[in-house]
Amino acid sequence: MKLDDFDFDLPEDLIATRPVRPRPAARMLVVGPQGMQDLHVSDLPKLLRRGDRLILNNTRVIPARLTGLRHRTSAQGPVSAKIEVTLMEPNGAGAWRALAKPLRKVSVGEEVVFAGGLIACVLAKTETDLTLVFNAEGAAFDAALLVAGTMPLPPYIAAKRPPDAQDNEDYQTVFARTPGAVAAPTASLHFDTDLLEQLRAMGVDSSEVTLHVGAGTFLPVKVEDVTNHKMHAEWGEVTAEAAAEINATRAAGGRIIPVGTTALRLIESAARTDGVMQEWRGETDIFIYPGYQFKVTDALMTNFHLPKSTLLMLVSALMGQDRMRTAYSHAVAEKYRFFSYGDASLLLPRGA
Repeated sequence: MKLDDFDFDLPEDLIATRPVRPRPAARMLVVGPQGMQDLHVSDLPKLLRRGDRLILNNTRVIPARLTGLRHRTSAQGPVSAKIEVTLMEPNGAGAWRALAKPLRKVSVGEEVVFAGGLIACVLAKTETDLTLVFNAEGAAFDAALLVAGTMPLPPYIAAKRPPDAQDNEDYQTVFARTPGAVAAPTASLHFDTDLLEQLRAMGVDSSEVTLHVGAGTFLPVKVEDVTNHKMHAEWGEVTAEAAAEINATRAAGGRIIPVGTTALRLIESAARTDGVMQEWRGETDIFIYPGYQFKVTDALMTNFHLPKSTLLMLVSALMGQDRMRTAYSHAVAEKYRFFSYGDASLLLPRGA
């Protein structure tokens, strides 16, 4: 299975840099047994059934992009220089793995001063990232980050414009509760409270799980044989309550529909081989590509993904490579908006 099998041509002007408003006004391509339909997220109540269960990722994005000054002492005296840091994942008490620009010039032992009294020391450095130890933990760190940080927009948006105050709302789901993500579960951005209430009123239930999306979700696949790719690890949790709800829905014949690939990867990590969901907590590096046998997922709502990405491989595993190739060609031709702030798709495998 070759990386080029998951490539496609995407016009630059189809990459969304802002979401549509209101959230459910986004377009939605429905891909199902009867073909394709061009609809909107607001049409979900017409497409879902009483007894279905949506799986929602309640992770909360932290303002993980920081700009500061690094300080060190040289033979010529004190030296200060600007540095841009993007937090990736916690790495022990008060420590974080982080990307940095310029990484090459950073030295272990340097101090980095950010706004809001937030200070970090460079504990370690590799060819790709740093380990930073901050002067605050827990609630104090969260409060300082709100002052010092901005939303970590994906690289394909950040290259076009800087983050601003509107992103604090736009790049956060309406059910975000558990801080820890450095990227949003973007399919969930299409929901507002009114749509969730409509679905609840018609008998479509939901369960919340947590997967803290890491910056690794944007890392490219660099191996030609995709089966040799190693996924990044992300921390997640399925509570006993959520597991029981999912099992009850399956026993009653309802469909389990993750909203987003993050929710899907988490429940597939937590499910037993017989499809029974269990309470689960830890790190998952599950890599889903064509040939994978889904244990608990019946359908998926997701955005449109990058060429040659692991997420495109995941949806191809669910729907088949030919069907997804046709769907993406249709989406490009019909000018759907792509990636994090873009439009949605509802993927219904045969039999769903």
